[in-house]
Amino acid sequence: MKDFPWIKRYPKGVPAEIKLYDYNSIVELFEDAFKKYSSRVAYENMGKQLTYAQVDELSKNFAAYLQSLGLKKGDRIAIQMPNLLQFPVAFIGALRAGLIVVNTNPLYTPREMEHQFKDSGAKAIVIVANFANNLEQIIHNTSIKHVIVTQLGDMLGGLKGALVNFVVKRIKKMVPAYHLPGAISFNKALQAGAGLTWLRPDFSLQDVAVLQYTGGTTGLSKGAALTHANLVAHNSMITQWFKPYHGQSDEQDIIITAIPMYHIFALTVNGILKLSVGAKNVLITNPRDIPGFIKELKKHKFTIITGVNTLFNGLLNNPDFKNLDFSKLKGAVGGGMAVQDVVAKKWEQVTGKALVEGYGLSETSPVLCCNPLDGTHKLGTIGLPMPSTEVAIFDDNGNQLPQGQTGEICARGPQVFSGYWEKDNSDVFYPGGWFKTGDIGLMDEEGFFKIVDRKKDMIKVSGFNVYPNEIENVLAAHPKVLEVAAIGVPDERSGEAIKAFIVKRDQSLTEDELKEYCHKNLTNYKVPRYFVFRNELPKSNVGKIMRRLLREEDTAKAA
Repeated sequence: MKDFPWIKRYPKGVPAEIKLYDYNSIVELFEDAFKKYSSRVAYENMGKQLTYAQVDELSKNFAAYLQSLGLKKGDRIAIQMPNLLQFPVAFIGALRAGLIVVNTNPLYTPREMEHQFKDSGAKAIVIVANFANNLEQIIHNTSIKHVIVTQLGDMLGGLKGALVNFVVKRIKKMVPAYHLPGAISFNKALQAGAGLTWLRPDFSLQDVAVLQYTGGTTGLSKGAALTHANLVAHNSMITQWFKPYHGQSDEQDIIITAIPMYHIFALTVNGILKLSVGAKNVLITNPRDIPGFIKELKKHKFTIITGVNTLFNGLLNNPDFKNLDFSKLKGAVGGGMAVQDVVAKKWEQVTGKALVEGYGLSETSPVLCCNPLDGTHKLGTIGLPMPSTEVAIFDDNGNQLPQGQTGEICARGPQVFSGYWEKDNSDVFYPGGWFKTGDIGLMDEEGFFKIVDRKKDMIKVSGFNVYPNEIENVLAAHPKVLEVAAIGVPDERSGEAIKAFIVKRDQSLTEDELKEYCHKNLTNYKVPRYFVFRNELPKSNVGKIMRRLLREEDTAKAA
């Protein structure tokens, strides 16, 4: 590897290049961890624990059940649930059956679900009962033939599990009625699988393992096809990067997983990396309930926590957080959105340990850059490129720019995907395999990278990508809307919030009407926070709505 400026800033013991493929598939990586750490606790959720040996057995049973349905290697299965013990069992089981996992946000509306399931060609789904009524509305438009429904308490065992399911369904009324003939419960699927034989498929590093849906470079959600090679190489890199945290003691690491595991950051950093090093993963089902979250944190002498800026900020703004036991904490890693300097500083004051920022995308498994974890991090930057990874700045003509100049951040490395699922990928890369991230940034004099702006019109709400096209398409379908444009505006809590500018077709249209309509068609974080009615929208000479001018106008007003 060339003598890149960032190598000099690597923490001691982290190599510039690494052996990428210690395993022939991500499944082999899991199986190695099950053997090495069989008696350790792998996951804990709502007080219930699963050991590595139990995850091994349960995921094997689930794989056998999926194979008994006639699902073959390469078939797609959607997993749609929050952080529950069922997630790792279903995820690892599906991969062991040779299937491709389609990670799906449980809060998606029927419209969003339908697009993703049709695009991926999913044949099966594991869905949490709370959202099964949404599936009922669209399943007939998809290729899904096998439905496995789970309830929140299904893996908590005995009386506790039954009680949680009763409270969620009967008292809190969080499970709307649904009718899905032929659906089987998750626990029944596991029982059936226990009496069947799992046949280990032949895996290749080139096989696709996960379809991670993202807006990509346009508004319509596309599946980033991540291979076993992408995930294995990514794990090798971040294993080296986490050395300053892992090498400190023989005690088992306890990592707090509050980001949902259908999100690429939690999936590969918390889910895969931490399993491969024998950590205990504490799964938080509802991190938005900050008092409940802090109550859970009190039970653990946790060593690492990952999250997004909004989550860290929420914790810091609760007076009970400062009373937790941080004696074992090694540090915190923020991703998904920019970590604000004020939040990072306050975190360090309260916990005594650093909160460092990393950077990546669904298309890159996700980590491209991360700040050093040995105390030499640099606030306001996204850190240094991973081992065996190249990051560079390009102009619009595909020319690489010198250090210090601003342009589009592009990257190449073994964790970078080769394209979107069944899409034309001709515009996704520059020659030489450089993936265009769509973020504008620069490399400083020490090799640290900074993001200064976004090339795309993408809006980043609490770490989730929101594409204006999608918001506009939904709003434009409202019979009383003539024209619409959506932009992101700065927001202290979520990083950015969505502002929609509307030209009415029918003067009786109200903001409440639009809000209700959006909530029916968009998951919560995509619903605009602000609606502005106008007589007209700024347009180019060819009639294209100029979001840029709306942003500039909004910034000027705020100033």
